Amino acid sequence: MRTLLLMVPVALASVLANPALAADPVAGRTKAAAACAVCHGPNGVSMAPNAPHLAGQPAIYLVEQLKNYRSGKRPHEVMGVIAKPLTDTEIDDLAAWYGSLQISVQMP
Repeated sequence: MRTLLLMVPVALASVLANPALAADPVAGRTKAAAACAVCHGPNGVSMAPNAPHLAGQPAIYLVEQLKNYRSGKRPHEVMGVIAKPLTDTEIDDLAAWYGSLQISVQMP
């Protein structure tokens, strides 16, 4: 019982430390369809040679990169414009959506 009581604060701290874990992937999917799908594909698998795949990327990585684009810390002509109006909640939701997608590789 003592171990269980110790685990609850640890689990809560991990959720609070990574807001993308508590984000809404359904809202992220809706936002992605409107803002991201043109370049990164409707399911996060890009068909454009200069746009990376987002599906399966760790949410924490996507949050950091979107915030870097938004602030200008990571300059990019297109992504700077796309990320500038995003709220922290929208960024967390987008990261949750793309992070929830599973990618598999099959050998021929």
